[in-house]
Amino acid sequence: MTRRRLTRRQIDRITRRQQRQREKLEKLLQQRLSRGEGLPARPGRVIRRHGQNLLVRDAAGHNHHCLFRQNLGDIVCGDRVLWQPADDEQGVVVALLPRDTVLSRTDYAGHEKPLAANVTQLVVVLAPRPEPTGYLADQYLVAAELMGAKALVTLNKVDLLDREALERFHGRFSHYEEIGYPVITVSAKQAHGLDPLIERLRGETSILVGQSGVGKSSLINALVPEQPEAVGELSHNRGLGRHTTSAATLHFLGNGGEIIDSPGVRSFRLGKIDRRDLEQGFREFAPHLGCCRFSNCTHQKEPGCALREAVAAGEIHPQRLENFLLMAQRL
Repeated sequence: MTRRRLTRRQIDRITRRQQRQREKLEKLLQQRLSRGEGLPARPGRVIRRHGQNLLVRDAAGHNHHCLFRQNLGDIVCGDRVLWQPADDEQGVVVALLPRDTVLSRTDYAGHEKPLAANVTQLVVVLAPRPEPTGYLADQYLVAAELMGAKALVTLNKVDLLDREALERFHGRFSHYEEIGYPVITVSAKQAHGLDPLIERLRGETSILVGQSGVGKSSLINALVPEQPEAVGELSHNRGLGRHTTSAATLHFLGNGGEIIDSPGVRSFRLGKIDRRDLEQGFREFAPHLGCCRFSNCTHQKEPGCALREAVAAGEIHPQRLENFLLMAQRL
């Protein structure tokens, strides 16, 4: 059954009601905190954020609805925090703990916006359709290198291909394996089709990235059954939305892995980096950096360019150097 489209007046009325409910809840929490001064702050993990509202899981695995203080900056899914309880289910986040990694993107105004924190693995999802772009894949791989996370290239929807087409599709990205990035093939529609991905998610905090239409949502739905504690507790009766597509969610997998479902990665641009950072983001460049004849080599047409010599020798894939040069133009 299709959903009824709300009018602008209805949307405004719902927004105002939700804002009143948030203000009422914040006032209630502050009153309870003032009466319970001295309650120790506890460690927790942000498993969902929607607006100024967080769902925080404590060390015992219980979830708590929390507000957070504005001076803490952006808090995102995956963050480790300290929170102060107001009652059994509600509290206020009072501190953001140091992050091991943070995945960010730049908005159209040039401001960096964190998307997820403490991620250990980026899963770059490609599919036969829409036509994959190696440029976007390389952007994600650069982001993984610079943030200090693993990267995994996942070829999805392989059920759409016959054997010859699958071999050609896999061959297009075989150079990633040569430089140390695992490449796996998966299908949510085939028996055991997700086994290679499930194994790679074990013990990692992963986030799926890739262009729209490659099947990230289908993979999440297949990997993670409905988790009402993650989506239901920020519900309409608190004015915080339900099944809101703009809310990133951290899911816990049965094999000890974690996966963050974040709509924020539908579009992606590298953050504020310089040319030297970009060079470091291409791992196979490392043995050749600093070996060019000219110290200010742009790796385009200069004589004695070590990177272009490495391409000619088969040590760097030509598409990787081409994508590097495109990214460098946009810094």
